[in-house]
Amino acid sequence: MNKKDANHKTKVALGMSGGVDSSLCAHLLVERGYDVTGVYLECWRAPGCRSEEDRKDALQIALKLGIPFKVLDFKKEYKENVVEYFFNEYEKGLTPNPDIMCNKEIKFGMFYDWAMKKDFDYVATGHYAKISEKQLSIPKDEHKDQTYFLYLMNQDQINHTLFPLQNLNKDEVRKKAKKRGIHVANKKDSVGICFIGDINVHQFLKDRLGENPGNVVDTSGNIIGSHKGLWFYTIGQRSGFEIKSKTLHKQDDGTTIDKSNIPPFYVIKKAPDKNQLVVGFGGETLNDKFGVRNLHWIIDENEKLTKENGDLFVRIRHTGELLACSLVYNEVKLKKAVQGIAEGQSAVFYLCPKGYKKTDNEIICLGGGIISN
Repeated sequence: MNKKDANHKTKVALGMSGGVDSSLCAHLLVERGYDVTGVYLECWRAPGCRSEEDRKDALQIALKLGIPFKVLDFKKEYKENVVEYFFNEYEKGLTPNPDIMCNKEIKFGMFYDWAMKKDFDYVATGHYAKISEKQLSIPKDEHKDQTYFLYLMNQDQINHTLFPLQNLNKDEVRKKAKKRGIHVANKKDSVGICFIGDINVHQFLKDRLGENPGNVVDTSGNIIGSHKGLWFYTIGQRSGFEIKSKTLHKQDDGTTIDKSNIPPFYVIKKAPDKNQLVVGFGGETLNDKFGVRNLHWIIDENEKLTKENGDLFVRIRHTGELLACSLVYNEVKLKKAVQGIAEGQSAVFYLCPKGYKKTDNEIICLGGGIISN
């Protein structure tokens, strides 16, 4: 993060949430000589929402540092582009990721565009992600890594973005915050849906979509139970549906397994056309290939997706394992079969450059797409 020159104080618009991460970012950027403006993005107001408290916390940090503070009202855009997407995808029987859409449409959409129009040199956020040599990479704190949510960034955005926490882990962030007397140093991390928080997702979906009961079937198509609505279930889930049959599952040899001896069933597929929830166990829950649509590459994939450049990995959920894979056109082939490949979720691709290991903290995020059958 180099300042332009002695005669120009680099202008940075910092997204401030009122949490410890962005609050420390404000201190670090000011200490490094940047001309910082704190920006609070107001995206959601509902009973139980912490937005008022969070905005006050962000303002208190800005006042302490003596930096300008702005509030941008994106509630309408957030509802239209993130919340409606969330409901529409679930209603189709898919498993969306609203945090990815939030980063695309709000943080690196509305906020980024506002900052560029206001002649800021950079936007900055408290994301745990790394920008090095104009590439998006996994940060020092691999457990907090948020590159999965950022794969829809483009090169121009990366060139004008700062991630001040890229070389810090969470413990270091809290220690540095306490050392500086930041009042939110011990504030709990926000969890749940971006800007909405830790809500009851089941109830959130029920309030909007209601219930739509249907059958639970095994992989042979036998009706063995019931569900309350496909949107309440995710791939890999092992509860929330009812199993009723006494003879439950037909095996390859034609025999059935009695209910008293059955292992736990996991959701392995949704069939919206029949309103059926398909469940299985054991090897039935595993898969080693899937399709991917709407591919987006941060950089030209032809520069990176070759064996000569390194090893390719894919992540099918936030902070999930980096899975060794190959990508041919729009089909991903995994080196080992895994559970929980959910249609509608994102598959994000990473490159471990030649000469490095997965543990060397040099993993590049290339881009990604939406998982499909």
